[in-house]
Amino acid sequence: MSTTVVLVHGAFADASSYAALIPELLDAGIPVVAPAVPNRSLVGDAAYVASVVRSIKGPVLLVGHSYGGAVITVAGAEENVKGLVYLAGYALDEGESLGQLQGGFPDSDLAAALVYTPFPNPGGEDGTDVSVDVEKFPHIFAADVDPALSRILAVSQRPLAGAAFAEPAPVAAWKTKPAWGIVSSSDHTINPDVERFGYNRAGVKAIEIDSSHLVMLSHPREVADLIKEALASIDA
Repeated sequence: MSTTVVLVHGAFADASSYAALIPELLDAGIPVVAPAVPNRSLVGDAAYVASVVRSIKGPVLLVGHSYGGAVITVAGAEENVKGLVYLAGYALDEGESLGQLQGGFPDSDLAAALVYTPFPNPGGEDGTDVSVDVEKFPHIFAADVDPALSRILAVSQRPLAGAAFAEPAPVAAWKTKPAWGIVSSSDHTINPDVERFGYNRAGVKAIEIDSSHLVMLSHPREVADLIKEALASIDA
């Protein structure tokens, strides 16, 4: 049975961030699912992705971009997940939060460009949505993406609830599953050293691409090649 690639998007984006990568995979005959992640909490988002994974018959390769890397680190514990691929992502350790991992390194340009907006939380205190300043988004997030597209991405962000930054990962699937990754060496959203550190600690087989944060939009063929490499390894 063919392995299904599940593409997990990150914060400030949605599944359309994989629009250039998906045709590369489909044209190669690779089954793809690209769910909409709620971006409300790390554990909740991982539980949702895990439910998507469980609905798929056969093996799964989880691919996570940015915050999606943290999500697949947790959701990857599902039995039919055979491997993980991190794209400019967070490879958290068990018990570690996004804030803790980032806190050990100098801030990227993102830190000064975040916008905080309250949202209603039925039955509790208002939550806080975190997004990127629309004017700064193209430079910080998508410097090597077509400007006509980056301005659309800037105004169609899927914010991340602020609570997700402090929530620890209850499990780290890379401890029991093989993992691959891409460091975006010109990333202004996540300090590339955060990516390198997490990958090195997790034993991720990593490559570096001179790319903005949205590596799968600006370098879809190279990303597809890494995913195919991972598939060949877990299917061997």
